[in-house]
Amino acid sequence: MRIGFIGLGNMGAPMAANLVKAGHQVTGFDTAAPMPAGVTPAASAAAAAAGAEVVITMLPNGAILRAVAAQVIPAMRPGAVLCDCSTVDVDSARAVAAEATAAGLGALDAPVSGGVGGAAAGTLTFMVGGTEAAFATVRPLFEAMGKKVVHCGASGAGQSAKICNNMILGVTMIATCEAFALADKLGLDRQKMFDVVSTSSGSSWSMTAYCPAPGVGPQSPADTGYRPGFAAELMLKDLRLSQQAAGAVDADTPMGELAARLYATFVEDEDGRGRDFSAMLPRFEKRHRG
Repeated sequence: MRIGFIGLGNMGAPMAANLVKAGHQVTGFDTAAPMPAGVTPAASAAAAAAGAEVVITMLPNGAILRAVAAQVIPAMRPGAVLCDCSTVDVDSARAVAAEATAAGLGALDAPVSGGVGGAAAGTLTFMVGGTEAAFATVRPLFEAMGKKVVHCGASGAGQSAKICNNMILGVTMIATCEAFALADKLGLDRQKMFDVVSTSSGSSWSMTAYCPAPGVGPQSPADTGYRPGFAAELMLKDLRLSQQAAGAVDADTPMGELAARLYATFVEDEDGRGRDFSAMLPRFEKRHRG
């Protein structure tokens, strides 16, 4: 397939590279990042989109997505699909989908889970919102970039699923870090704690697959000085999106709200920026009750 790919940063570059490996023709544009091997550079976002069957975007936020969509939608050929893989607010996802549909295009919101490692390995999970027809067109590309793809519903459903998932992730990581810090003060060995919790009712992905304690469980960012696999500031972004969405639909999410406040303190007032979101553990180690 002929693909336009806009946004070739830490996530977009390996995703585009996996499309090239799968035999697709990829034309890319980014304001700053270099082109991955095999990706043909374009002079603008509109130029990358022209003639493409599918245009994929991987962008920092909803405002940038809206601006890029305004550039690429007029350049896309009728019947092509605009597939946004960014994590943005639900309103922006639905607004861009409506603009694309009005222009005779297909539209998908397809945020991902799996981080930079998953992007490089081609093991991402895609949560997709949009029509069945657009989903069928892009599915082979999802399968080239990831290991799991779920069509969650109409436009906005992919972003809704991502926001809900990452709200759970933020809350459970905080609880996991709190528990390790408490175990330390109680004199409980971290490995013994892991051995119990990972096979008991307190188990979660934060414990078993991404343990925040160095040297415990599978390899994770904790073992490399909390060099980010998923940066704390990105977790804060997603938690804020969850609270924006909760406010829009009058949903009571007190744990999500508290997690957003804790990550805001960690990132904006402490040393969390540029560290993995699991670096909450050394934060709690240093803190006292009250």
